[in-house]
Amino acid sequence: MDTQTRIPVLDLNPQLDALWPELNQAIQRTLRSTHYILGPEVRAFEQEAARYLGMKHAVGCNSGTDALVIALRALGIGPGDEVVTTPFTFFATAEAISQVGATPVFADVEEATMNLDPARVERAVTLRTRAILPVHLFGRPCAMDDLLDIARRRGLMVVEDCAQSFGARHRDRPTGSMGQIGCFSFFPSKNLGACGDGGLLATSDDQLASLCRALRVHGSRKKYHNEMMGYNSRLDELQAAILRVKLPRLEAWNAGRRRVAEGYRRLLEGHGRIVLPPPDPGHVYHQFTVRVPGCDRDQLQARLAQEGVETMVYYPVPCHRLLAYAHSHAHVACPVAERLCAEVISLPIWPEMEHEAQAAVVRALLAQAGRG
Repeated sequence: MDTQTRIPVLDLNPQLDALWPELNQAIQRTLRSTHYILGPEVRAFEQEAARYLGMKHAVGCNSGTDALVIALRALGIGPGDEVVTTPFTFFATAEAISQVGATPVFADVEEATMNLDPARVERAVTLRTRAILPVHLFGRPCAMDDLLDIARRRGLMVVEDCAQSFGARHRDRPTGSMGQIGCFSFFPSKNLGACGDGGLLATSDDQLASLCRALRVHGSRKKYHNEMMGYNSRLDELQAAILRVKLPRLEAWNAGRRRVAEGYRRLLEGHGRIVLPPPDPGHVYHQFTVRVPGCDRDQLQARLAQEGVETMVYYPVPCHRLLAYAHSHAHVACPVAERLCAEVISLPIWPEMEHEAQAAVVRALLAQAGRG
């Protein structure tokens, strides 16, 4: 490959170019309104997002992390409680559990899907377990039928971490609509990304929605009448205006990601050193993550970078091996997640990615993986 040709792991420029006039109009409309906090743009986006998800309520907040924290607080989860979740995720998933004073209990994942293994979740449930927190990793829905069955039989609540899965579906049900609360992130790299931080909670429970709205504004349902300790966690009006422009395009963008994923699949099938993610019609491919067992993944990534191909490793260390949990979870073993952390590498993907760029990525990947 021409080393002067750089292929980024994500290119947002095609999206920005296509939406530039509408984004400018939305930003200027919001600036001219001089209403910058929890104004008409946030209210309209919440209604539009709730409609898209098939839920009664959507509550905008500052980030996907805050969405998880507020969801757990609203469900009454706190000190002395356990929440079963995956070790193969971004730290924020477990961090939110710890932030409310509960204990994350890590259940290992399925090797093929990299999502929570329901059988291991069942074994991880104790008398102190209050909830299951599945993560729809990389945009692939979890095995929700099995997880919801466990929750029903064991009297547990379910909070879905949908940070990477806006628009994904499990048996035609949107992720985030199957548990008590679904939590979303609008970090700029997400399938539906803002131009800064942003998050959302979705629920069809009126009381939960009311409590979440109070928690995001210092525990207050009525201004200056604070009922509980809460947070300053409001979705920014400007970000809501930007997301309103983008939301109607999400289905087309997710279809574009599926097209790119299928392109990679055709180009890589039959190459034994590369383990592909199994297909799933509900997957929205926030990432196209492959495995390279038997290869020094970190050296492979460095060689690809030298060839002008950017990649990412999500995630190099499982949560239970991070320093933050090194003492409290030293006894935990999740061998599948630990192995995946040494093998996974995420290839460049965005909805408008052209076949020529994909072919160049695959040529470089196969050449460098072949070196061991």
